[in-house]
Amino acid sequence: MTINVLILCTHNSARSVLGEAMLNHLAGKLGRPVQGFSAGSTPKGQINPFALEVLAAANIDTQGVRSKSWDEFANADSPAMDIVITVCDSAAAETCPYWPGAPVKAHWGFPDPSNATGGDEAKRTAFEITRQAIGYKLLQLLALPLESMTQSAMQSALNDISRS
Repeated sequence: MTINVLILCTHNSARSVLGEAMLNHLAGKLGRPVQGFSAGSTPKGQINPFALEVLAAANIDTQGVRSKSWDEFANADSPAMDIVITVCDSAAAETCPYWPGAPVKAHWGFPDPSNATGGDEAKRTAFEITRQAIGYKLLQLLALPLESMTQSAMQSALNDISRS
């Protein structure tokens, strides 16, 4: 049984993309049956080059990752989501569409690395810090016995992770 995780952010160009790529990478390395997806409420249509750069520097595959609308995942023929995680404050405040299957929802807020001040090196550093912070929470998620958890237990565990 594969656990599907949708990671949402407003523009689906940085944090949610980092999350999708990191989750799939880490799940593969750990042999966990988890599939990550990402989307945004108002997708930018392109991924921030610094996000792609820090993922590549960490040897994380980005093939197939693209900026897309959360509408792609709200259809009846879309993969059923078990978990939906928002990673930016604006997406957490938005009304999410109905997700078939009533997935567990969590908010893990991260500052937008795109807003880092300074030159390119400062932006790279902000993106790398964000990549690592998201990765830390995702490792906690992947350490859970997701396949055997009740929704209530999963919700509690995701809430604990959000506070860590």
